[in-house]
Amino acid sequence: MIEKAVEQLLKDIPEYVTVVAAAKTRTVAEVEAAFRAGIRHFGHNYVQEAQAMISQVNFKANWHMIGHLQRNKVNAALHLFNLIETVDSIRLVKEIEKRAAQQEKTIPVLIEINSGREENKSGVLPEQVDELVQAVSAFEHLHLEGLMTMGPRFGDPEESRPYFIETRRIFERLENLNLPNVQMRYLSMGMSNSYRVAIDEGANVIRVGTLIFGSRD
Repeated sequence: MIEKAVEQLLKDIPEYVTVVAAAKTRTVAEVEAAFRAGIRHFGHNYVQEAQAMISQVNFKANWHMIGHLQRNKVNAALHLFNLIETVDSIRLVKEIEKRAAQQEKTIPVLIEINSGREENKSGVLPEQVDELVQAVSAFEHLHLEGLMTMGPRFGDPEESRPYFIETRRIFERLENLNLPNVQMRYLSMGMSNSYRVAIDEGANVIRVGTLIFGSRD
């Protein structure tokens, strides 16, 4: 079932779009099935859950942090993830810089935009993005490579479109600033119910869980 779902999804999207399979609560066997079917990027919401899975899988993939990253988990996250999609505060930026310097590595990051201005969601508000971009740009162990936004998880996918449009406009504006340590490559938007709308509005990374693995128990 997972193999068929992946095959259908990869047929359905343009070749330039990267699928990140959201592996939260999934088993190692499920993730390995997705890998066999062609998925090469996997996302985790929690550092501890990622640690447990990555230590068990028998393949090499790209791992994305797609959940809110607590500052006390940054050190562990830097050992696990190839990309952190959820940078949303200057305090977090400073902690990543400190820990990455200690590990002598540079980590690619995306800034998470709270485009829907939802109080219960993480992410920086659109009007505060520039300040955060400047902060990332000033540090040598972070490399800003794009933006991420959620949009509503449920309901009519069209309801997400205004949030995706706003995030794309911010992306395009930042692209033209030519700041150090900033190269706008990835626009991560859209999930299982809204990925088509997200791709319409410029997403080249989509984060998909239910569509690949089925509903969570």
